[in-house]
Amino acid sequence: MHQLILILLGGAMLMSFSCAQSKFKVEQVKQKIENIIAEVDNVTVAVAFEDLKTGDHFFINEKIQMHAASTMKTPVMIEVFKQAEEGRFNLSDSVEIKNEFKSIVDGSIFSLDFEDDSDDVVYQRIGQKMSILDLVTQMITVSSNFATNILIELVGAEDVMKTMKSIEAENIQVLRGVEDMKAYNQGLNNTTDAFDLYLVMKVIAQRKVVSEKSCNQMIAILSQQQFREKIPRYLPPAIQVANKTGRITGIDHDSAIIYLTSSHAYVLVVLTQGFDDHQAAQDVIATISEIIYNAMADAYL
Repeated sequence: MHQLILILLGGAMLMSFSCAQSKFKVEQVKQKIENIIAEVDNVTVAVAFEDLKTGDHFFINEKIQMHAASTMKTPVMIEVFKQAEEGRFNLSDSVEIKNEFKSIVDGSIFSLDFEDDSDDVVYQRIGQKMSILDLVTQMITVSSNFATNILIELVGAEDVMKTMKSIEAENIQVLRGVEDMKAYNQGLNNTTDAFDLYLVMKVIAQRKVVSEKSCNQMIAILSQQQFREKIPRYLPPAIQVANKTGRITGIDHDSAIIYLTSSHAYVLVVLTQGFDDHQAAQDVIATISEIIYNAMADAYL
C-alpha cells in the first residue's frame, strides 16, 4: 500500500511537471513565426529559441550559415574574460590606442575610418590608453569596430575559435577583425548560424563558459546595449534584455538573453539575410520577439 501511494504521488508530480512544461505552446508559436517568415520573399530568416527554465525550444533554419556581422563580438568578449581569468592580463590593465591593424592575408597594415564606425569614443583616445574592460564595454554596447580590432589582436582570433569549439559552437568563424578589406575580398569572413549563436548566449546565461562572476559581468555589459530596435523593441521597458546586434548590407541580426523574471530567462537569436531595407528586417525581428514574449508572458506571468 505504501509503495502504491508513492507511485501515485510520483505520477502526480510528473503530471504536474509536464503541465508546467506545456504552458508555453511551442508548436503554436513556431507556426506563427513560420507564417511571418513565409510572407517575406527572397530572404532568409533563422530563429533559435529556448526557455532556460523549462527547456522548451524550437529552431527554424538554425544551421544556415550567414555573415556574422557584429554578433561575433560576443565570442570575443567571452575570450577576453576567459584570458583574464587565466591570468594573462587584468581587465583593469590599459592598452595603447593605435589605429593600425594587420590584415590576416599578408600582414599589411590597415586603419579604420571613423565614418564607418558606430563609436567615436575610442577614436578620441588615439595615442592614449584605455582599460581592457572599457574597450569590451564599447565593443558590445555601441558595437565599436575600433575596440573590437584592438581586443582581437590582444586575445587572438584562433583562441576565440578554440573557446567556441569547447562549447560545441562548431560553425562560428571568427577569423579576423573588422574592415580587413584584403580578407573580405578573398572571402575570409566571420560567419555564424543561429544555433551556434544560441549556444553562445546560453552558456553565458547559465554561467558555464567562464566563472559566475565573469558571466554576471558580461550579462551586465550586454544589458547596457544601446541598439534596441530589434529583439527588445516591443518588449516592456522593465524587462531586462542582454543582447548583441549585427548589421551590414543585407544582414540584420540580434541575439539575446531575455529575463521574463529575475529567475526565468530565455534565449532568442534571430538572423536575417537578403533584406534590401534594414527597417524591414528590424520589423521582422522585433515582431518575432514580440510573439515569443507575449506567449511566455501569457504562460508564466
